Amino acid sequence: MAENDVLSGSEERVSGAKVLARALAAQNVQYMFGVVGIPVTEIALAAQELGIRYIGMRNEQAASYAASAVGYLTGRPGVCLVVSGPGLIHALGGMANANINCWPLIVIGGSSERNQETMGAFQEFPQVEACRLYSKFSARPSSIEAIPSVIEKAVRISIYGRPGACYVDVPAEFVTFQVNGNSINYKECCLPPPVSMAESSAVCLAVSVIRSAKQPLLVIGKGAAYAHAEGSIRKLVEQCKLPFLPTPMGKGVVPDNHLNCVGAARSRALQLADVIVLFGARLNWILHFGLPPRYQPDVKFIQIDICAEELGNNVKPAVTLLGDINAVTKQELASKTSLPMNYYTVFYHVQEQLPKDCFVVSEGANTMDIGRTVLQNYLPRHRLDAGTFGTMGVGLGFAIAAALVAKDRSPGQRVVCVEGDSAFGFSGMEMETICRYNLPIIVLVVNNNGIYQGVDADTWKKMVEFQDAATVAPPMCLLPNSHYEQVMTAFGGKGYFVQTPEELQKSLKQALEDTANPSLINILIEPQSTRKAQDFHWLTRSNM
Repeated sequence: MAENDVLSGSEERVSGAKVLARALAAQNVQYMFGVVGIPVTEIALAAQELGIRYIGMRNEQAASYAASAVGYLTGRPGVCLVVSGPGLIHALGGMANANINCWPLIVIGGSSERNQETMGAFQEFPQVEACRLYSKFSARPSSIEAIPSVIEKAVRISIYGRPGACYVDVPAEFVTFQVNGNSINYKECCLPPPVSMAESSAVCLAVSVIRSAKQPLLVIGKGAAYAHAEGSIRKLVEQCKLPFLPTPMGKGVVPDNHLNCVGAARSRALQLADVIVLFGARLNWILHFGLPPRYQPDVKFIQIDICAEELGNNVKPAVTLLGDINAVTKQELASKTSLPMNYYTVFYHVQEQLPKDCFVVSEGANTMDIGRTVLQNYLPRHRLDAGTFGTMGVGLGFAIAAALVAKDRSPGQRVVCVEGDSAFGFSGMEMETICRYNLPIIVLVVNNNGIYQGVDADTWKKMVEFQDAATVAPPMCLLPNSHYEQVMTAFGGKGYFVQTPEELQKSLKQALEDTANPSLINILIEPQSTRKAQDFHWLTRSNM
């Protein structure tokens, strides 16, 4: 039936069963599981007529489990249709499971006729009251005309906030009784759950705690899977080189075979971590309640959850982030890329655009060391760096050689030379050579104003204002914010000065698209940026 037919009434008289089916269809319910019988058989038939798929099960318990799994897998609740009394009681296990698992589920139960209540009616049972313990919402429509409103509310409540089970009770006389179709006001499909974000100050605090961690660990729960946060969490893992541990149903959010997965060392990872970030994972029995001896007594927890009541259960967290897992993770990513950029931010965005067949030439202290862990090679003999002798100044000569070989043997292959600002200084005048022979090399200068580390422009200005630089300037410092891109433009190549991820993405895209001219992208980063002290060696050290 077309959507307009579902939402508008008709001249004909319609039964309560058809009203219920149309109300479900209007809410985009697609699956119904159940065991039919008095008084719900007509509901199943009406649902099928509207294209809702009905799967007849052999037991209501299995039917409720199946309907809840549909809710988890699709984000839209499945319906479990049951008869009154024992039929509903059999479904309570699935309702409880869905509520505890935080999966959307709608249970629709037939019930005895209202005019026979308290008289010992067939399968009479206080169904609405019984279901309140196992659901987020339990109600009986006051009339057939009220059914669409109650169904819309049940579907909405099942998916809004922390998902869970909802129960709608349908008295037997409602199923077959007919009313004027014009009296029914079908509700439009409820909007998708609103996406909430955490407070900016809390996100900044969380990022600060993670940055200061020596042995961080991400724990990925099924809440992250339900939120479809796989893309943003994987970016966070890879951009920041963070180890992660999935809970049983958080597996696959980031693939189990990912290099950063520490599932094989689960107990040790939990026990030695100093900061643990929980992505939709609860500190229940599965995670040993977050308590020693499974954890360090002073471990800091950062909790990310859609449910405020979950925050602070069993342990006092260092930071709480209330909001949608996917949205909050993106907030963290945005905060991680706050200005000035660091090495990891730069290399993350470079790696996203690098052709898989390009030559990567790399030299510098932190630039080469960090770059080799992030920038990927897919072909042999396509990476050139300081090598066994650890020689600085080789980068531009290597890049020129690679460009000549590529031009002769594999036209179209690009050469990307990644230089620290100090390393660039050894051979910077080779820009003239590159331009003279019109070699389309892309030179990236990762500029932190120094050798290993530098200082920012304001600090430099204050430092040399009253004293000679040779006396006060740290030996590793170079002149802040030097415009190395102008060396390239001086000889006719293209130069870019970038300070943000967006500028880096745009300039690198333009450089890669220009296959005829050399380019230099001067990338300004945090002067104190250095290698993260976050590696996985802490998982293999002894406890001595």
